[in-house]
Amino acid sequence: ERLGSRKTIKLNIRVIATSNRNMKQAVANGDFREDLYYRLNVFPLAWLPLTERKGDILPIAEHLLKLHCKQNNMPILELLNCAKAKLQIYHWPGNVRELDNVIQRAMILAVDGKITDADLILEDFTTADLQVIAPIGQAPQLHIKAEVPVRSINLPGEPLGNELRQQEYHIILETLIGCHGVRKDVSEKLGISPRTLRYKLAKMREQGIEIPA
Repeated sequence: ERLGSRKTIKLNIRVIATSNRNMKQAVANGDFREDLYYRLNVFPLAWLPLTERKGDILPIAEHLLKLHCKQNNMPILELLNCAKAKLQIYHWPGNVRELDNVIQRAMILAVDGKITDADLILEDFTTADLQVIAPIGQAPQLHIKAEVPVRSINLPGEPLGNELRQQEYHIILETLIGCHGVRKDVSEKLGISPRTLRYKLAKMREQGIEIPA
């Protein structure tokens, strides 16, 4: 029936509607029409948020990674163990949509066909969270000083690009300090090759960032 009409129009369709809100509460608050709620609420399904489905995070992330690589005619990138660990400890307030965005950003930042934890830019992720990254298999564990602000590195250029790189550079610098400048140990802890580390350090020097000896 059209709004305000009593004439029934026959349709051979099934409407599937989703929401991350409590719709009963929305109806009670007057934020959602009660009649529309009962028209849609024929067979309700409750789906847990991604943060409560930890076992789904990596399969979904790897599926999205393969999907976007194929769509962009790219070789399939590899998610390193340190990246997998970071994905699993995050709370994902934006659910799968946020995970999809994170994977696409990581594809842009990845070097040598490998996605590290530094390539995963998470909006609500703090350096304190890095303290709880636990190894998965042989995953490296990072020890980052939480008191050092991620945005303490000032870079010229595009603001969005700066934000992405600032977190990466901060992690590299703190890992260098923690490893007393031993490049081999740094690359192992970050889960990247020595060649990739040299490349990233060269980029940091170009930005005028002092690299610890």
